[in-house]
Amino acid sequence: MEQLTFHRSPKLQESKEVSSKLPRELGAGGFLLIRGELTMSQGLQTGLRQYQRAPTAGRAIHTRRQLRLLCVDRNPAEVELWLQELRRAQVAVRADLAQTREEFTERLRSQSYDVVLAEDSLSGWTGMDALELLRGRDEEIPFVLVTNTVLRADIAAEFIKEGASDCVDKGHLVRLPLAVAVAVNQKSLREERNRAQKDLRRSESHYRALVENPIYGICRCTVDGKFLEGNQAMAAMLGYESPEELLELNLATDIIHDSAEGPQLFEHYLRMSRLDRAEVRCKRKDGTSVEVALSGREVRDDQGAMGGFEIIAMDVTEQHAVEEQLRYLAASDPLTGLANYRRLTEVLDAEIRRSDRSGRPFAVLLFDLDGLKQINDRWGHLAGNRALCRLADSLRLHCRSIDTAARYGGDEFALVLPETQERTASLAARRICCRLADDHQEPALYVSVGVAVHPDSGKTVENLLRAADEALYEAKDGRKDLCLQSAALGKLSAPTNGSDRRNREWARAT
Repeated sequence: MEQLTFHRSPKLQESKEVSSKLPRELGAGGFLLIRGELTMSQGLQTGLRQYQRAPTAGRAIHTRRQLRLLCVDRNPAEVELWLQELRRAQVAVRADLAQTREEFTERLRSQSYDVVLAEDSLSGWTGMDALELLRGRDEEIPFVLVTNTVLRADIAAEFIKEGASDCVDKGHLVRLPLAVAVAVNQKSLREERNRAQKDLRRSESHYRALVENPIYGICRCTVDGKFLEGNQAMAAMLGYESPEELLELNLATDIIHDSAEGPQLFEHYLRMSRLDRAEVRCKRKDGTSVEVALSGREVRDDQGAMGGFEIIAMDVTEQHAVEEQLRYLAASDPLTGLANYRRLTEVLDAEIRRSDRSGRPFAVLLFDLDGLKQINDRWGHLAGNRALCRLADSLRLHCRSIDTAARYGGDEFALVLPETQERTASLAARRICCRLADDHQEPALYVSVGVAVHPDSGKTVENLLRAADEALYEAKDGRKDLCLQSAALGKLSAPTNGSDRRNREWARAT
C-alpha cells in the first residue's frame, strides 16, 4: 500500500503565517456531509495533525514513488503553479495536461494516473463534468478540484458528496500537497480494505464449504477431547442424527474404540501442540465400528493459552477395504486365489530368515499337474482351468494357518510348510495325493511332487526352488520314490478300481 509521509523540510524557511493561517485556510476540502452536517474526514484529520506537528519553518510531503498526475486546466501556466507547490513540498510527480474534454477522455483511456487535479471553470465544460466522466470508469482515481474562490461549506460538501476527494482554492495552494497526500492515502487504505474484505469473504467461503461438505467431519474439542461443536458430516459419520448429540460425548473416551488409545492420543496432541495424522477405530451410535483418520490444529484463546483442538475426521473404512483388496490382488493368483509367485518368494525369504534365527527347518513342496495340455486339448481350456482350481483346492484344504499355498507358474504349484522336516513334508504330500485319488471328478488328475527342506536342500530362495524342481522332475521320471505321483496308470484315463485302490494305499503309506 502506498503511503505518503509528512516531514519538515529544512529547505523551506517560509513565514510563520503558514502555521497560523492553516486552520482558516483549510476551507471545506476533506470534509464529509453526515446527516446534514459538514464533518472533517478522518484522513484529513490525520494529515492535519501531522502537518501541524511540524515546526513553522516549513513542511514537506515525501513519497516512496513518483506520483502520476493528470492536470485539467485551460491555462498551462496555472498548472505549473500547482506543480511548483507540490515540488516545494517534495512530492515527486510527473504530470500530463488535458485542456479539453476529448484530451481528458483520451488520457484516461491510454494512461494510468494516481490523482486528477482539475480546475473548476474550463472552456466549454467544468470540473464537475470531468468528475462525472471520471466516475464512469471502473478504476478509482482520486479527484481534487481547484477553484478560483473559497467555496462555501455547503458547496464544497456537494463536491465531496459527488466523489471529489478535496477542494482547494487557488489562493491557498499551500494546501494542495496535503490534499493530494490525503487523497492518495485514502485510496490506498480503501484498496487495502477491499483486498482484506475480499480475502475474508474467500476465507469464509472456503470455511463454509469445508464445514458443510458431506465427506469431512469437523469438530472442536477441549484439550481432553470433549466435543464443543461439530458439523453434520461428523455426526453422520458416527451414526448420530444431529451434531447436538455429540455435545454430551467425549471423543477420547466415548468415541475412540480403544479406551486407552483415546486419552493417550490427546495427551500426545497436548504435549506436542499439534495434531499429527492418526487413524483410529471409532464406535458408532449403534455399536458398529468405523475407521477414522484424524488431523487438525490447536486452538488458542486471546491470552495465548491452549483452548482445545479443531479436528478434521475422514471415514477411511472403505479406503482400507480397497487397500486390502489391492494388496490381495497384488499377492494372489487371479485364477486359483492362491498366493502368486511374488508372494511365494516373499514368504520363502521370510522363512529363511526365521529358520536361520531359530535353527528349525521348513519344507517346500512343488506340485506339477501332469497332462494339462492333453486335458485342454480333449476337454477344453475351461476344463483345464477347473483342473488347476481342483488342485489348488486340495492344497488349500490341507494347509495349516501358518502354511502358504501358491501357484508357482503354469501347471506348477508350491506349498511352504514352516517348522517342518522332510518326513512330515512327505506325509503332507501323501495326504494331498490321497485327496486327489479320492476325487472321482472327470478328468482324473495326476500330479508329481518334489520336496526340498531348508537348510539341507538349499539356503537361498533360488537354491530351494531349484532343489524342489529337480526332485519334482526325478519323480516325473520315476527315479525317486520319495517324490510322489497321485495316480500310477494312464495319463488321461480315469483310474480303475484296482489302480484307484493301489493309489490310495500307496498315498497313505508312511
